[in-house]
Amino acid sequence: MDSEKETSREEIADSPLFEGDEALRLVGTQAQKFSEEYNRRLRNKLDKVIIPITATVYFTQFLDKTSLNYASIMGFPVTGQNYNLVSMAFYLGFIVWEFPTVYIAQKLRLGKYLGVNIIIWGVVLLCHAFANSFQAFFALRFILGMCESCVSPILISIISMFYRKNEQGIRIAYFYTMLGFTQVFGGFVAYGISFYNGAALAPYKIVYYLLGGLAILVGIIVLAWLPDSPVNAWMLTKEERIASLERVRDDQGGTENRTFKKEQVVETLLDVRTWLIVLATMLTDIPSGGLTNFSNIIIRNFGYTSRQTLILATPAGIVHVISVVICGYYSDKKGERMLPVIYATLPTLLGVALMIGFNNSGQKGVLLFGSYLIGSFGSTLSTIYAYNASNTSGYTKKLTINALTMIFFCVGNIIGTEIFQPKDAPAYIPGKAAIMALLSTQIGVAYLLRHINVKLNIKRRAMIEEIKREKGWTDDDVQEEKERRAFADMTDKQNIFFQYMN
Repeated sequence: MDSEKETSREEIADSPLFEGDEALRLVGTQAQKFSEEYNRRLRNKLDKVIIPITATVYFTQFLDKTSLNYASIMGFPVTGQNYNLVSMAFYLGFIVWEFPTVYIAQKLRLGKYLGVNIIIWGVVLLCHAFANSFQAFFALRFILGMCESCVSPILISIISMFYRKNEQGIRIAYFYTMLGFTQVFGGFVAYGISFYNGAALAPYKIVYYLLGGLAILVGIIVLAWLPDSPVNAWMLTKEERIASLERVRDDQGGTENRTFKKEQVVETLLDVRTWLIVLATMLTDIPSGGLTNFSNIIIRNFGYTSRQTLILATPAGIVHVISVVICGYYSDKKGERMLPVIYATLPTLLGVALMIGFNNSGQKGVLLFGSYLIGSFGSTLSTIYAYNASNTSGYTKKLTINALTMIFFCVGNIIGTEIFQPKDAPAYIPGKAAIMALLSTQIGVAYLLRHINVKLNIKRRAMIEEIKREKGWTDDDVQEEKERRAFADMTDKQNIFFQYMN
């Protein structure tokens, strides 16, 4: 390590930046330099721990969230409109608890808080096997939503603390691909269980026993091994913790700060881009909410048996995985966040158009192909997560925008459960037409967000040049000021040196 300056705790305590991030106590306001080879080895070390655990958490969460989809064709006792309400209950619990859970998480160690929530929802899943009424299932799904509401904000926060902006998109994609893998895995498991003919236990109860036990095991793993932040990561030496923080200093994104700052909440609410990202989230998740719970039913209505449907639904998961990885890689490689949203939406529009155009044609192959293409838009939410991670600074602001994103994720999913109405069965043409309209609007919103960020970056670069002229600063002076502000818990709006990813 070649250190320019070691900043003592006493120096930081006397600094006006002492109210900044936890990282400031460890690394100070002046950068310490590490070689690119050292940073590469460190990143690989982080990947070996963080990526598998975050992926396992997301795999478990989405498998649990979509358990109702599998149960629906395996003897689940709630049907019709009550089934829609049970599906909606998850998102109601999510909405009610989203803001409380992210602000509780701010005060606690992220990994430990996440692990406890996973264990609790594992117990809740086990309870599904003992429920026998609409009211019981509604209550359990509501509690499940509360427990799972902390997952995405915590995982996004952890990725943004440990990785540079141009590394975040693909790493968020790595855990988000689990949505596709759960579709494949869950489909084959449900297919296997469908051969069970025992009278002692309904097939859907076996699903809940398996998923509940898996969640409890994953929760224990998270409690033991998921690091909370670079400041206290268990697998890093003190030098590696410092290097981990220095890797992300230049991005100006900051790390964790346990002080709730009301002014950052206000700034988030007054930022027009917040509401555009919220709108983009809803435009993604209204279709997602419908398809998550009705995709198997739609495929079955092409003319397949329930058992065939479980297998035939799995290729859409592979399409999802491919789309997420490609968009995540492109997003980081090109420094773009919104263009991948547009690219991923186009195949989905084609897929829905095929399902509408070939309805009642008897061409089941074309209809299946169309349903598989729909999986491409699954990468949209992953890219929105990456957008939030890369384009938001100030810890309270990060938590707030992530919470808003997840609340409107739920609102979209709640609306989505209602777009496929029983009266429209078996083709559900109105619901499919609604998906086309929503995703077409999504393209316009994504372009507008990108346009705003491009303009903001141009304006900021001009302001920095003006400051350099007025103060007589060199590029080294600018870099020194950037380093000083990096962990000051300033918002992206307050920090003129913060550059947005388009």
